Amino acid sequence: MTDHSPLAADSLLDAAQLPAGSLYRLFSGSVAPRPIAWVSTIDATGNANLAPFSFFTIASVNPPVLAFSPLRNGDGQTKDTLNNLREVGECIVHIGGEALSEALNATSASLAPEGDEFSHAGLNKIAMPPLQVPRVAEAPIAFGCHLRDIISFGDQPLAGSLVLAEVIVIHVDPSVWDGRHVDNEVLKAVGRMAGSDYARTDSLFSLERPE
Repeated sequence: MTDHSPLAADSLLDAAQLPAGSLYRLFSGSVAPRPIAWVSTIDATGNANLAPFSFFTIASVNPPVLAFSPLRNGDGQTKDTLNNLREVGECIVHIGGEALSEALNATSASLAPEGDEFSHAGLNKIAMPPLQVPRVAEAPIAFGCHLRDIISFGDQPLAGSLVLAEVIVIHVDPSVWDGRHVDNEVLKAVGRMAGSDYARTDSLFSLERPE
């Protein structure tokens, strides 16, 4: 049965008529909490970059593929992460946890392309063979990836580019993973909310999946 009440009519919005900034605030406030991909890359000359992205999820398990989406800046320019991936098709996706949240936030600063977010945030680099890209030594989990695909949604401000990154090598601190389960009491995963807000995952509830 169709609901013709004024409330139902007033609640319908034409997405094409909403400014991009309004859509961003609606998405970031309602699609939450979001996991955070902390992504390191390098450019063709070897300059390292490190940046967080909360438009992030698992795309496939077999093959293992992660997905994250850097948005274009307000002036329509692409982020260094995307530029680097097009030059050197590798990245490392880190899971930082609450202990590294301050450093993670620091790497969201807008540095020049040759700027080093590792140094800016007081983090150490460590090699992750066979990749050229360095990983964050302090991060308890890191997924080393080869670029599989980039799907662009345009060149206008806030347009996303979906990065599909296939995992080829993994670092996991044994204190976090026992070979079967990730211990969230150790990892203390965090999620991104709207604005400057983050969410802790230390208050959980369980529901058994139905047969």
